[in-house]
Amino acid sequence: MPEGDTIHLLARRMHAALAGRLLTASDFRVPRLATVDLSGRTVREALSRGKHLLLRVEGGLTVHSHLRMDGAWSVQPAGERPRGGPAWQIRAVLATDAYVAYGYRLPVLELLPTDREEEAVGHLGPDLLGPDWDVAEAVRRLSREPGRPLGEALLDQRNLAGIGNVYKSELCYLAGVTPWSPVGALAARDGLPRLAELAHRLLYANRARHGHVTTGDARPDRRHWVYGRAGRPCRRCGTAVRTAEQGPAPEARVTFWCPRCQRGPGPEGPGPEGREPGGPGATGDGRRG
Repeated sequence: MPEGDTIHLLARRMHAALAGRLLTASDFRVPRLATVDLSGRTVREALSRGKHLLLRVEGGLTVHSHLRMDGAWSVQPAGERPRGGPAWQIRAVLATDAYVAYGYRLPVLELLPTDREEEAVGHLGPDLLGPDWDVAEAVRRLSREPGRPLGEALLDQRNLAGIGNVYKSELCYLAGVTPWSPVGALAARDGLPRLAELAHRLLYANRARHGHVTTGDARPDRRHWVYGRAGRPCRRCGTAVRTAEQGPAPEARVTFWCPRCQRGPGPEGPGPEGREPGGPGATGDGRRG
């Protein structure tokens, strides 16, 4: 599932291509929107809200989509053949004289009155890349369930909006705790504000590029501390990075952690605590230690 910075970049691309232009054609290939025609309306703006994409058009309407695991939007010059997948996977087409946006495999696609967008995104916590970012509110929401595993709490978009599985694994590593550590373990030593601010800095640093660099090194295969590195040496201590599923089905996600650099319980319950926190993420700058 794309992280919040990926959706933020997509929204910027769609805004640059479509905003201020008249829709010359629209085609929604889902039953509930099959008769909707937005042609003749001007696109006002495209923006992200956490992992949600909102495309506002003239007349007080918003096209709301969420990509989840398989969805995608492809924005390309008018006249070119669609290249985001086979044509039968297209769920939406929004065309102007200059660009066309094709929505592929969109599991969430709906048309809302703009003044009712909160029905779709009002449950979200502070947006890490939005004007409503509020570290104190994010910490307050995270702290509501002190016994909840940190990894699950970070993925819960009701706490703070924009973190996906990559940042979940990387943030737990940078905090020096396992993803199964209770939220209260960080709260007890005032670590939640630092973690929330670090999440904000990481997404902000990656908001204008593809990929999620958490190490400060953008070279291929050097971008992450633990994510995607199962069985490979920890960049800090050399211990093999471990992986396991976390969370209740069907929301369970594969998580990555270093059993030496990150203290706290593992997926099997209490285990070796590992080193004290204060490793590569202690300063919150994401540089390699």
